[in-house]
Order: sequence, then C-alpha cells, then structure tokens
Amino acid sequence: MKLSEIKKILPDLENTVFQLENGTFVPENFHVTEIGTTTKKFIDCGGVIRNESVINFQLWNAEDYEHRLKPTKLLNIIKLSEEKLNIEDLEIEVEYQNETIGRYDLAFNGNHFVLKNKNTACLANTACGIPSLNLTELNPDEKNSCLPNSGCC
Repeated sequence: MKLSEIKKILPDLENTVFQLENGTFVPENFHVTEIGTTTKKFIDCGGVIRNESVINFQLWNAEDYEHRLKPTKLLNIIKLSEEKLNIEDLEIEVEYQNETIGRYDLAFNGNHFVLKNKNTACLANTACGIPSLNLTELNPDEKNSCLPNSGCC
C-alpha cells in the first residue's frame, strides 16, 4: 500500500486497527513512534546495483493502556512527516516487534489494516539459472531459499 492509499482510507475509519496476517491483532494501545523513509542500496547476486526506498511506520506497544491512536491523529502525523521530511508517495513498510522486530507490507481488508508477511527472493533469476516460479505454489521451505543446484548465491 502506498502512502496516498492510507491517506484516503483513514478519514473513513472510526478506529485505527492493525492485524498480523496470522489473525493476531496489534494491541489497541500501540503508538506510531516513527514515520520516515528507509533507503536500501545493495548489489544482488547477479551483480546488479539496486536502490529501494519505502515509507517506514514503526508500531510500538506502550504501557499506556488507555491510549488509542485515532485515524485523524495518524493522518496528522503522516501530514507532518510529509511536510518536514518531504516524503514521497512510496510503498509503506511497517516495523513491528512480535518475537523479534519484523518488517511487513501493509494492506487493508475493508475493516482494518493487515501486516502482510514479506518473503525473500532471488532478484537475479536469470544470472542464477532459476526458472520463474509462482511463490504461492512453493512450500514454505522453498519460498525462502534458492533451489538446489541452481548456482544461486
């Protein structure tokens, strides 16, 4: 989900609710402690230099059990970050600590926001000799690794 999309959704919501893809809800007393841009410059296993930028939202569970972040307040935080940081309309990545700090894609299911699990992938399939595959057809062990004898990394 891009920043422009969340800005269109928030005004129509009564509450700001986030749910993990496994069905677990982020506690209602969460705070958005950061909004910013994260940029990653790297080289893939095929030798191609790449740049990726995303908007980062950090969610944090507070000890303040009376706290509820209303949609209008989150929209104001987003607008302030756009003004002060010149944030572009990029994809949103949510940082949230469950067992460890995780990074999630963001979706909306019509009622609340969903933190979607991310998957690793080989970005140089041709250089590695990996055929194009639909990740949804792979079992979980295959999704996060190169195929056997592929020559990848």
